[in-house]
Amino acid sequence: MNWTDEWKRVQRSLAHAEAFAAKHPRALTGTVVGVLSCFAVTAFGIAPLAPDAEDLPQRVVNESITLPSLDEQLAQLAAFDPGLSRSDVTRSADTADSLLKRMGAFDPAAAAFLRSDDTAKRVLSGRVGKRIQVVATASGEVQSLVARYAAEATEQQDTHFSRLTITREGDHFVSKLETLPLASQTRLGSGTIQSSLFAATDEANVPDAIATQLADMFSGDIDFHRELRKGDRFSLVYETLTADGEPISWGNRSGRLLAAEFVNNGKSYQSVWFRDAASGKGNYYGFDGDSKRRSFLASPMEFSRVTSGFAMRFHPILQTWRQHQGIDYGAPTGTAVRSVGDGNVEFAGWQNGFGNVIQLKHSGNRMTVYAHLSRIDVKKGQKIEQGQKIGAVGATGWATGPHLHFEFRVNGRQQDPRAIARSSEAVTLPAAARAAFKAQVASAKVQLEAASSISEGVVGE
Repeated sequence: MNWTDEWKRVQRSLAHAEAFAAKHPRALTGTVVGVLSCFAVTAFGIAPLAPDAEDLPQRVVNESITLPSLDEQLAQLAAFDPGLSRSDVTRSADTADSLLKRMGAFDPAAAAFLRSDDTAKRVLSGRVGKRIQVVATASGEVQSLVARYAAEATEQQDTHFSRLTITREGDHFVSKLETLPLASQTRLGSGTIQSSLFAATDEANVPDAIATQLADMFSGDIDFHRELRKGDRFSLVYETLTADGEPISWGNRSGRLLAAEFVNNGKSYQSVWFRDAASGKGNYYGFDGDSKRRSFLASPMEFSRVTSGFAMRFHPILQTWRQHQGIDYGAPTGTAVRSVGDGNVEFAGWQNGFGNVIQLKHSGNRMTVYAHLSRIDVKKGQKIEQGQKIGAVGATGWATGPHLHFEFRVNGRQQDPRAIARSSEAVTLPAAARAAFKAQVASAKVQLEAASSISEGVVGE
């Protein structure tokens, strides 16, 4: 670097600054020029410390890069297969070929394996509704198939699930069946009634099975058929069961309602699920310790639509006004019917206008009647527990459509089933369980307070 030339450049800059100051002789201008002059001198003083780039060593590096030919690149692109993954559930009309076709897989070898392998056959045997996940190539060749469904062993169906895996290994397939534990998640939910209970729970992303348990939980306090009001509110804490992270939807193993608050027509009701460690039995209790479970359920069906109540009505077949001595529940043929209380089967068979009918005898000279059934699942003399499935809705006998006719008789006379359920004996909480119950209620209150401000969320596993 030529330091003489650099100094001359700085002097020229200072001369220009002085000329500018002469034209604008103000104190501020002089200050600015002075600062600029200091910067120029500083730059001149620092500049010699930096090495000249031309004096630095230089090196040229040459490296050849071999690119694949265009044909080779096209071949690699053609060989790349991102594959596809699809999920669905099995249906009653499914065959090996139709199932794979619906999943976007066109693989005769995989279909043949589903038909011939003893383990793989289970995908399409037994109950429908198995959740299927298929991974296949873009050309439809199956790479793997996984089926998840309720555990095959009856004693494990509440706690485990079956996972059937079929994997392609070269030119053949391998199947494997495992039984694995279900995982649980605790969720919160809340909602407001605008039209119906199920519409509100759907809006809050609450499963139908939990909504049904909610109606059962407060059935002794609220008539969900006639007393539900627009603006009623609910908050929930409930459990969902998952298989490999996916919520299950088979059978009745959809999780349990753990705690809830329901505000009906301005009045608040709370309840919590509590299992007594000593007896191993669980039940719903109010926060005050009073059991929500009574000797008789309010309804012989999970929450449904009442089509004719316990009152005078115009008989659709006899075309006359008559006292209706029971309650009619409209529901599709095949809908499960349950016993409202513990008892014994007094009669199970055909009875004139009732068609297929079941009569259960209970304590205290009480009897319940379930008529127009499409199916009877019990026998005379059989002991029945509260909530047990005994038959299915139908339209047998004098019926204009599928429904359940239900009666409650005391000393041979028909009584309003809802009045009987509300006045029946309550199950009591053991004194030894009070301390544990109070601790669970305290936890439930905190969770319900959080649930009241959100629509849905996961709070733990």
